[in-house]
Amino acid sequence: NFLGMETPEKLEYPVNIEIVKKYFNVTDNPAEADYALVFVSSPETGIGYSKADAEKGGNGYVPISLQYGEYTAKEAREVSIAGGDPLEKTTNRTYKNKKNKAINITDLGMINDTYKKMNGKPVIVAVNLNTPMIFSEFEKNANGIFAHFGVQDQALLDLMTGNAEPSALLPLQMPANMETVEKQAEDVAHDLECHVDDQSNKYDFAFGLNWKGVIQDERVTKYKK
Repeated sequence: NFLGMETPEKLEYPVNIEIVKKYFNVTDNPAEADYALVFVSSPETGIGYSKADAEKGGNGYVPISLQYGEYTAKEAREVSIAGGDPLEKTTNRTYKNKKNKAINITDLGMINDTYKKMNGKPVIVAVNLNTPMIFSEFEKNANGIFAHFGVQDQALLDLMTGNAEPSALLPLQMPANMETVEKQAEDVAHDLECHVDDQSNKYDFAFGLNWKGVIQDERVTKYKK
């Protein structure tokens, strides 16, 4: 977790399955399913510090990655901006060329495995965003993506079943890759290269879709760069 404490492994539904059953006839057999619903969380790669790295003689600092798969910080700064804590032996907190991967990398595997098992039938992915993330790792294997920030299960299911129409806009940019994250200027807004999906939608600040397509309303006019 964010305190660096080990979280025991467990297997559980990411949503309240009893609520899901009120909306759908549920099966875990892909051959019987008309479509698949996959509920995941954005990549979790820790707090940026590794006790193991420090014990091996490193400075302890490692990348905080926004992707599930292993990331090597080739574009990170040679010399960090921050540093100089009197309790540290070094003033350079760089993590250049170090690696990290998400502890929930199985979420990525679940999406891709579901896509294969559905054999062409639709796969709908709902992502609980704790941070921005790299959608290119799985976007091609999802027929629809719902991004949310911890809303109630009922709200997601109402959208998925058409009982409600999506109207939200992204409150932040979704980067195309980790290289653009490393190269961004910390004090400049909206300077990331954003992910563009296979429908040419750019996952930029104030982007959103409803049933008619890309949302273009007074909010977009006011807030989009």
